[in-house]
Amino acid sequence: MAAHAKQKESFTTDSMKMNRIRPSTNAAFNVLFAVLAAIAIIPVIFVFIISISSEESIRLAGYSFIPQSLSGSAYRFLWNERGTILGALWISVVVTVTGTVFGVALTTMMGYVLSRPSFKLKNFYTWVIFIPMIFNGGMVASYVVNANILGLKNSILALILPLAVSSFNIIVCKTFFRSTIPDSIIESAKIDGASQMRIFTTIVLPISTPVLATIALFLTFGYWNDWFQSSLYISDAKLISLQALLNNMMKSLDYLANNPSAGLSLQQYRNSMPSESVRMAIAVVIVIPIACVYPFFQRYFISGLTIGAVKG
Repeated sequence: MAAHAKQKESFTTDSMKMNRIRPSTNAAFNVLFAVLAAIAIIPVIFVFIISISSEESIRLAGYSFIPQSLSGSAYRFLWNERGTILGALWISVVVTVTGTVFGVALTTMMGYVLSRPSFKLKNFYTWVIFIPMIFNGGMVASYVVNANILGLKNSILALILPLAVSSFNIIVCKTFFRSTIPDSIIESAKIDGASQMRIFTTIVLPISTPVLATIALFLTFGYWNDWFQSSLYISDAKLISLQALLNNMMKSLDYLANNPSAGLSLQQYRNSMPSESVRMAIAVVIVIPIACVYPFFQRYFISGLTIGAVKG
């Protein structure tokens, strides 16, 4: 018995030695991660510095980490347009929250159904979902269906429905459910008389937090950063999203002239607008809200994405 314990202790010690990371390797990893973090963070800091640089400083010295003079004119310009921007921000928040909840519900239900071996139409619907990953009808067909057939033009649903479900997200959910939810649990619940919806809501979802967070993060990023749906289907200024509004502000002052909140003419807008710094301020306004959301998903995002992608 003592010999067996000694042998087990020796095996554990040898295993720890084999898995131990050398100090030089650990230092190299730390340096690598520091470089990668800097690559991700420095551009954001640079954009913010440019957004608070004066137009004269940008004109004389170009983009610089140490501007010759600072100015808040870009943010003052955006503040003067706060009525329009806050309205668009509200639309983006509503679309992002509603679309994420709706998309997670649809995606997880479809993924769960396809993960069950007893589903008779599993192979057929798998192909139905897989084919759009390779081929799609194109923008014209999508516009005809959404605008003419479904009548979604100038409707907030036009910003939600086209992005609610994607084949990739469904496959991630299917793989997660198939590799994580044992068939024995489902069969036991069926024997007890539970319906499929009750099994899904009371048994499957509570143990599927990682994949729910992963899909929610994908959808949140997609909805928040989307400006194309708004520019394609929305002509009513009250329904335009924040990203589409800021994109219009960056591309053309005509939009501001047609929707003035400060009662200024087009020429006055051109003269008062800090063109370079305001572009960077717009980027900061777009990035900060979604950057604040990511830490809440991060813990579940990595595990959910790994399980859904590695186990097939």
